[in-house]
Amino acid sequence: MKMNNDTTTKEQSTPTHKPRPMIDLLVSIIIPSAILMKLSGPEYLGPTNALISALAFPLGWGAFELLKYRKFNFIALLGLISVLLTGGIGLLQLDAQWLAVKEAAIPGIIGIAILVSTYTPYPLIKTLLYNPKIIKIEKVENKLQELGNNQKFESRLQNATYFLSSTFLFSAVMNYILAKWIVISPSGSVAFNEELGRMTLLSYPVIAIPSTLMMLAIFYYLWRTIRLLTGYTLEEIINAP
Repeated sequence: MKMNNDTTTKEQSTPTHKPRPMIDLLVSIIIPSAILMKLSGPEYLGPTNALISALAFPLGWGAFELLKYRKFNFIALLGLISVLLTGGIGLLQLDAQWLAVKEAAIPGIIGIAILVSTYTPYPLIKTLLYNPKIIKIEKVENKLQELGNNQKFESRLQNATYFLSSTFLFSAVMNYILAKWIVISPSGSVAFNEELGRMTLLSYPVIAIPSTLMMLAIFYYLWRTIRLLTGYTLEEIINAP
């Protein structure tokens, strides 16, 4: 009994994560971009200190979120790795082409992982979209079983997996093109930092917004599938926050 109480107390002491998109945008994109573009000159922080300062914001914020909410987040972890790799390329003054490779590698790995996961017992689409935090899975699956529509649903879920994978692969290609187009100066230079800042700033409208719209379209496809095969409305299957 005491053990149960201790577990309950521990769960209650862990704060619930609430999305804060404006803070994420400010800390991860706007502030780092401003530092790189405006403070990289020798009269200010200099290229190295400006790069360290800029990377400290998304790195610190990501680490804070992971530690505070005590939940392993595959995407957040990849984001932290991405920031560390960007810092390593700049601080070690590696060839700028490695930045383009790195920018494409992170979403590319996710896209491939989503495809590969379909051959395992733990497909990633069930982690990213079709999961109990978003959808009342048990209710949906009971209705599918009752109507004999399990096979049809699994087929359409497979289609959604391909769409989701293609979203990340699109992001990988666009990241590579954007990095090759903008970042052309030697790493470790003031110009490199300024170009990195511009690339970070442009990545949001050029990559993040289209990718988000594609993700919403996939979620709509998934909901329409559930609606067609179970008869449930969105309000009946969605988990309220």
